[in-house]
Amino acid sequence: QVQLTESGGGLVQPGGSLRLSCAPSGSNFRIGVAAWYRQAPGMNREWIASRTSGGATTYADFVGGRFAISMDNDKNMVYLQMNSLKPEDTAVYYCNLQKVQLGRPLTSYWGQGTQVTVSS
Repeated sequence: QVQLTESGGGLVQPGGSLRLSCAPSGSNFRIGVAAWYRQAPGMNREWIASRTSGGATTYADFVGGRFAISMDNDKNMVYLQMNSLKPEDTAVYYCNLQKVQLGRPLTSYWGQGTQVTVSS
């Protein structure tokens, strides 16, 4: 049973910052590509950012340099640092991690989602 546990969401004022975390369960989860998505009410889930195990990162245009995806290899955790938050960033944020298994195909897993609300 593989689970991704997300944390770090909450209520923040416009211009504020949050750091989201995503941690896979177990001690045998080698992370391949890591990604973050978000879904606002009435909207489709949209891609935010991705990071390869080699450290290459890509971002959606709306990020505008405000967000950064990173990975802590020692803790085996993935993060999304969000700065200069706007009300339109309000959404449920989801992580998606690929598990690398020797001799097996890649398998992706979703976190349970964490609510981010940006409001004054």
